[in-house]
Amino acid sequence: MIMTDIDSLRAELDGQSPRAILKAALAHYDSIAISFSGAEDVVLIEMAHKLTDNLRVFTLDTGRLHPETYEFVDRVRKHYGINIEVLFPDAEEVQDMVNRKGLFSFYEEGHSECCGIRKVNPLRRKLATLDAWVTGQRRDQSPGTRNEVPVVQLDTAFSTDAKPLIKFNPLANWSSKEVWDYIRMSEAPYNRLHEQGFVSIGCQPCTRPVLPGQHEREGRWWWEEATHKECGLHAGNLIGKSG
Repeated sequence: MIMTDIDSLRAELDGQSPRAILKAALAHYDSIAISFSGAEDVVLIEMAHKLTDNLRVFTLDTGRLHPETYEFVDRVRKHYGINIEVLFPDAEEVQDMVNRKGLFSFYEEGHSECCGIRKVNPLRRKLATLDAWVTGQRRDQSPGTRNEVPVVQLDTAFSTDAKPLIKFNPLANWSSKEVWDYIRMSEAPYNRLHEQGFVSIGCQPCTRPVLPGQHEREGRWWWEEATHKECGLHAGNLIGKSG
């Protein structure tokens, strides 16, 4: 499939069910994997493992995750009987940053450098081996950055001139309620932190529960401006945003 087909594929898939979008993604690309970290991604795994015998899933271990998150990853692996490739940051990069700035520099300088080293760099190395990837992004997840997420797109953040990368977002049109209705219906595993008021879950120092009525992303990097709450994994969402 060539890059110029993306617009027609988007037109074909926009408005389709997440399962139909996943099915099309798996049919179009052999070198494709699901990025797994949270509730939305479990929904994708729940759907996809019934569509293919060659399901590829990866997750990022930043070294700063909650204990509940590590337990969650292993429960998902056992529940579906799948291999989950765990990606780690470069140890020398982490060591250099921590030795220079301490363990909590992100509270003073913003999360960009830390997320770049712990998340973006290992993700970039992984995506360089793929033709496409699948994410759990939803349009209602983040004020100002995800409200225009398409169901399929050219990933401008990680594509190169020599190797375009396609990103599928099958849950783009779903709400948080639809995600959790599906989790309950399918009895899929979920992170136990959700029972403690956590909605959007990232690294332990950068995630906190939200209060009733607060947006889910208000629990992430709460010391920073709301419209900049992307760690770099979906940096393309910030293109064209003010600031």
